Amino acid sequence: MRFPGQVVIVTGAARGIGAATARAFSLEGARVAVLDIDKPGLDALVTQLTSKGGEAVGLRCDVTVAADVRQAVDAVVARWSRIDVLVNNAGGFSVIRRIEEIPDEEWDTILRFNLTSAFLCTKAVLPMMKRQGAGRIVNLSSIVGRGGAVTVTAHYAAAKAGVLGFTRHLAREVGPDGITVNAVAPGTVGTERFKKLRGPEEAKTMAATVPLRRIAEPEEIADSILFLASDAARYINGATIDINGGLVMM
Repeated sequence: MRFPGQVVIVTGAARGIGAATARAFSLEGARVAVLDIDKPGLDALVTQLTSKGGEAVGLRCDVTVAADVRQAVDAVVARWSRIDVLVNNAGGFSVIRRIEEIPDEEWDTILRFNLTSAFLCTKAVLPMMKRQGAGRIVNLSSIVGRGGAVTVTAHYAAAKAGVLGFTRHLAREVGPDGITVNAVAPGTVGTERFKKLRGPEEAKTMAATVPLRRIAEPEEIADSILFLASDAARYINGATIDINGGLVMM
């Protein structure tokens, strides 16, 4: 096991990449705190993890609200007295619009969900990680933050590019405290949200553009997240791993 006894926080964990990541950490011996606004989804995930012998807690949390985030982090510290890993996974978008069709308030909402959430959660865990003299932060960006190979929507692309800038700056700032900060930039992933948004025919068309001729599974993204959180990546800092089947090569 790579993470025995370590305490891991995963945001946006009720389904998709977040849920796959939480399951992977639990199987590797971590104590996992899963955060989401979907309380039934969290409850189902926690039941799944604990039924297999894992130690987990689900915390309903709006990661765009600072008070919610502080309360959740305080609850994790009160329960387990440390935080070893933060995975800033929460994010996404629900509709594709051209830029002139995006309402101002929707622009703000998407940036808060995908970028500000990472700032708020990171800010909340840093005091504990600094006291420990160690920590791992892994941020979820996207292929659209790295290149224009996939058409989505402008506010999501801007937010995910912002995650990369945030990752690099933070890595330089907190590296002296023994904390590494890295990102993963997935391409298209076969989550429930993707299947609902794109549909089977569009998914098939998108898969055909990828050199590997398929879209990723959530568990494949989780694998890279766990690598960056592990001792095997202890000298990797400020980096981004592209997980897109070769669609964008940088």
